[in-house]
Amino acid sequence: MSTRKQLKALVEARRGVIVPGAFNALSAKVVEDLGFEAIYVTGAGVTNMWFGLPDQGFMGLAEIADHTARIRDTVNVPLLVDADTGFGNALNVYHTVRTLERAGADCIQLEDQVAPKRCGHFNGKDVISTEEAVTKIKAAVDARRDPDLLIMARTDAAAVHGFEAAVERAQMFAEAGADILFVEAVTKAEEVRSLPKRLDRPQLMNMVIGGKTPIFNATDLAGLGYGIVLYANAALQGAVMGMQKALTVLRDEKAVTEDSGLVTPFAERQRLVGKPAWDALDKRYS
Repeated sequence: MSTRKQLKALVEARRGVIVPGAFNALSAKVVEDLGFEAIYVTGAGVTNMWFGLPDQGFMGLAEIADHTARIRDTVNVPLLVDADTGFGNALNVYHTVRTLERAGADCIQLEDQVAPKRCGHFNGKDVISTEEAVTKIKAAVDARRDPDLLIMARTDAAAVHGFEAAVERAQMFAEAGADILFVEAVTKAEEVRSLPKRLDRPQLMNMVIGGKTPIFNATDLAGLGYGIVLYANAALQGAVMGMQKALTVLRDEKAVTEDSGLVTPFAERQRLVGKPAWDALDKRYS
């Protein structure tokens, strides 16, 4: 079964599958190695880790396509790719979908913010008109060549126009052909509970550690009927904390060892990057 068919089955099962975010190929390998069934290629993570900048529209199509292709070449699980606003108007969205489909995306997420976008859990967001947003989703649906490629439509309208307006937009995105709906940054537990009852299409709920949405256990979200539980930057936040801890010890104690519990052992690092397989190829071709 192709990764796109795998993802479609996962989403339609509505069992709250946890999808962690990856910000580069190695983080994607760690996610896959730990047994997660799908990976989210995070725009915020790429922006933070690649540029050292906040998630405020600095990433372009070339960067996310390059990361998608590298991750696709590294792992065998489905990839959901964050394409921000599609990097322009409906024509740009069409081009974005074509580009990311070729790069190996299994699902492409598009949002309705005004460009330059902001992290969904930042203040000061704004959204484009409903009519323009719907047109962009229609363009995304038309652009795909593989009918198994999924289009995920995200709305940030709750922060701007209120929860009811966000639900209305999401329904219009479904009517425009979106396969998965993503109502971002809802702030009340009752709103989280109500969305699967209000919208028929499979949905993603975004659990942002430190963000505006109350954290739910994934089992509870599965019981509510969510298809995907996204932890877009748990790996990034864990990696930053790990670096800070290890480097603080190095700074203060002048050495770090494998038995410190602060660093991945040398052999484990080589296993994750596939050194044994490369050694076998080296022997074969020598």
